[in-house]
Amino acid sequence: MRNKIAELLEIKDKAFVTGVLVQFIKEELNKAGFQKAVVGISGGVDSALAAFLSVMALGKENVIGISMPYRTSSESSKQDARLVAETLGIEFHEIDITPQIDAYYEKFPDADRVRKGNKMARERMSILYDFAHFKNALVVGTSNKSELLIGYSTRWGDGAHDVNPIGDLYKTQVWQIAEHVGVPERIIKKKPSADLWPGQTDEGEIGLTYQLLDQILFAYVDLRMRKEDIVNLGYDEPLVGKVMDMVKRSQYKRKLPIICKISRRTVDKDFLYFRDWGL
Repeated sequence: MRNKIAELLEIKDKAFVTGVLVQFIKEELNKAGFQKAVVGISGGVDSALAAFLSVMALGKENVIGISMPYRTSSESSKQDARLVAETLGIEFHEIDITPQIDAYYEKFPDADRVRKGNKMARERMSILYDFAHFKNALVVGTSNKSELLIGYSTRWGDGAHDVNPIGDLYKTQVWQIAEHVGVPERIIKKKPSADLWPGQTDEGEIGLTYQLLDQILFAYVDLRMRKEDIVNLGYDEPLVGKVMDMVKRSQYKRKLPIICKISRRTVDKDFLYFRDWGL
């Protein structure tokens, strides 16, 4: 049955799914009155795929890619970000965030690396939204379904966006579509890393491989299986429990800020309209 879960995660019609994602970007930007997109390009496969899909939807002249390394960022990440931009022929900017991050943490020299990593993620998103205003564009998100479900992202940092074409693709499915659309092989094959500190890897932080994580998530979320049923498929019980706990503990990250209702019609509760209402 574990093989069956892995088989269900395989996207059979990659051309169809790609077409849906491309059309999503085009329609959502047009409905909101925009023609341009800004994408933060890290050198990883998620942001590379988001950039490729954006170009397919809007044309290379309407996509702005921005790389925002810190002084500890690997040279390979910077090179791969440039590779994506050069391959697509899009406008590209490399902006070093070291000065503002270091200036802030001079006051907090004992800050741990997770705190600094969150600050970097939010600084990068601040830059993306500044460019979005400058270019009259929307920010395209780069968080995949695996990350969103376990909360492996920084709220208002890499988890922020205006539209997200890859948020319903598990990480292993991102690799599949990335290969289909022509993302450079070296980016697809590299170890996933947010590159927040030297030697950092996503799977090392999460504590399991994306292949295993995605199978457990798919069984739990998409198939709505109970813990004991997932374990009976042959998955390690403590590992299944860990994944389910991560999903539950990070639920707040997947919700808009809660508004206390005291009036007859409250934003996001009763005052509900489509995104393009009034355009």
